[in-house]
Amino acid sequence: MRTQRLLLRPLRQDDLPAVVDIQAAEETHPYERAPATPAQARERFAIWRQHWAAYGFGYVAVVEVDSATVVGIGGVQVRDLDGERVLNLYYRFLPAAWGKGYATEMARAVLEWTRRELPERAVVVITAVDNAPARRVADKLGLRQYHQDYYEGMPAVFYRLDGQPAAGDSRS
Repeated sequence: MRTQRLLLRPLRQDDLPAVVDIQAAEETHPYERAPATPAQARERFAIWRQHWAAYGFGYVAVVEVDSATVVGIGGVQVRDLDGERVLNLYYRFLPAAWGKGYATEMARAVLEWTRRELPERAVVVITAVDNAPARRVADKLGLRQYHQDYYEGMPAVFYRLDGQPAAGDSRS
């Protein structure tokens, strides 16, 4: 997929160093207790690529078109949440990419894809209660807050956008 400023593509093996940089950097996790270790980041990368192999979609490398640099990771993956199969919308960017609207731009493109390809699936965002930037993105995208609880040991807020028929689909 391509947006005005971003290329969203499947993760490739040569993205591993960029993914480790994003996932293991303390500055990319200001609202969490600690970032992933490099080993954990490599493990997540492998799991994310396995998701692509199993489902044909998943988290993507977010590449800034002008610089051809991987500036973030985002997209959707299938997950079980409270007994329901949903699409988890994820976004994490390098600090140099913050404040440019990239998370919203990427997520809008991904949500349009989900409406077209997986319209029956709800999309969720789970983020730390005090992660105001991530919460603003969820709000801008039209997700509604529906739950607050602990997630991975931290107070979290849960947002949801219920599955909707694709454009031109007559289902109600």
